[in-house]
Amino acid sequence: MAEEGVSKKDESKKGDHPKEEKKEGKKGGEHKEKGEHKEEKAKKPARVEPKKDESKKDENFKYIIRLVNTDVDGNKPLVIGLQSVKGVGPRVAEIIANRANVKRTTKVGDLEDAKVEELEKLILTYGEYVPAWAVNRQMDFETGEDMHIVGVDLDVRRKDDINMMKMIRCYKGVRHEDGQKVRGQRTRSNGRTGLTLGVMRQRLQQPGAAPAAGGAAPAAEKKEEKPAAAAKPAAAPAAKPAAAPAAKK
Repeated sequence: MAEEGVSKKDESKKGDHPKEEKKEGKKGGEHKEKGEHKEEKAKKPARVEPKKDESKKDENFKYIIRLVNTDVDGNKPLVIGLQSVKGVGPRVAEIIANRANVKRTTKVGDLEDAKVEELEKLILTYGEYVPAWAVNRQMDFETGEDMHIVGVDLDVRRKDDINMMKMIRCYKGVRHEDGQKVRGQRTRSNGRTGLTLGVMRQRLQQPGAAPAAGGAAPAAEKKEEKPAAAAKPAAAPAAKPAAAPAAKK
């Protein structure tokens, strides 16, 4: 009878509990949701990336353009391509592009020959249609004019200016001759020229210290070993005058 009672209690304990039913319901719902997500993913078509437009360039496209004796890459935008010319910077390039009525993003290789000639003319005459503060050479030393130099002439003028400073022996000219920095930079750590090997510190040995193994004796001991300088011979005592001869009787 006792066994039957225990079994009945166990059966009552193991009976369906409302909390367990809720847990099972939650787990089943989760499995259903996961299954639905998988089905949705399977139904969705794979994302197809749009193909890049591989449109062929125009046959008249120029890969290299000659501007002021300079080769300009045709794939570059106009404002970037103009800066390949010496003496033309971002500001100058934008002014020239606006004056030529060309978009700054236009590829240089797409420009017509007439437009290229117009751009070259605008570069060479830049100093005539801009204010004096926008040029790269104000109050020229020889002519006193304001001008904008581009291309090879810029290197030539720069060398001439350096040679003139050397001739008149001004501070900048002397620094150029020595190959040192010209504009007041520090030279203690940077800009070292020549055969500078750094600071050489000579090791001084204290007098009386034991000599290093296999080394020479210290200078103090060497001095002691040297014979004393030859002393001057003592002056001979003055000879006494001979006794006067005895008077003759």
